[in-house]
Amino acid sequence: MLTPSRLTLARTRRGLTAAELARKSGVPARAIGEYERGQRRPKTAAVESLAGALGFPAEFLTAPEPPRPQNAPHDAQATAAAQLAIEFNGWLDRLFVLPQPDLPAPRTSPQGTRDVWRLATGPAPNMVQLLESHGVRVFSLPVDCTGQMAFSCWHNGTPFVFLTPSATPEQARFDAAVQLAVLLGHDEPHEFAAEFLMPQRQLPGTDHRHWHVGRDQFTKWANVHSLVQGGMTRRETSKLLTKVFRVLRENGTTPLHVAKELNLGLEELNGLVFGLVLTALPGGGEPGPRGRARLTLVH
Repeated sequence: MLTPSRLTLARTRRGLTAAELARKSGVPARAIGEYERGQRRPKTAAVESLAGALGFPAEFLTAPEPPRPQNAPHDAQATAAAQLAIEFNGWLDRLFVLPQPDLPAPRTSPQGTRDVWRLATGPAPNMVQLLESHGVRVFSLPVDCTGQMAFSCWHNGTPFVFLTPSATPEQARFDAAVQLAVLLGHDEPHEFAAEFLMPQRQLPGTDHRHWHVGRDQFTKWANVHSLVQGGMTRRETSKLLTKVFRVLRENGTTPLHVAKELNLGLEELNGLVFGLVLTALPGGGEPGPRGRARLTLVH
């Protein structure tokens, strides 16, 4: 049986209106609207036509209700991607013991956050891995979510951060710090990010490349806004997701198997981890994972 919200999720993830989906699937737009509102149940043939046009398995449209993240962005396509990432995270939670959320109290200052997390003076470590070690789930926005800035949201007490795959290494690092500020409820997240990455008291006589940020963040007090390279040659990657896929691979579970478990295509799964995993995610294979592994992260 079709789950109405699943059809809406799949359609918005593809950035389609009901009329556009109707043209692609051959299912009338009026019927699509009725399906999404739960006013009418489609026949199996209609479900298969819709699934084919959307590029999702038919099982995706009949799965249980999708998650509804809190504080999601206004962009429906990006929110749909976040819902898929949250489902993937739920699948991981059933297989692995992942780090639990460990954020400072709301509105903790940049230096206070550094103190709570026992960060040494100097540049903050890999921001993706730092967030992961404190229970924040970090994913990539798929490349087709053009124009959507990095954002964060919550689901059932777990914080999520979504980074844009097109950002420079310095910008992605700064974006991660900005989203930490958003999760902590700061009104000036960019100010928090700049101070967290490079405490002002440590700035005199320092080169911005030492801090792995762009010159605009380094010289925000001088009102310089154009981003330039700060010496980083690669984006910061995810230790958690890299470990996850390595353990899965060792247990005979391929990314293709994971995608099938989630009723997704492999390309969709790849979009959520693009640039965050050190190695490409090959397909193939069918065996499932064994047991439940514990993943520990040290930043």
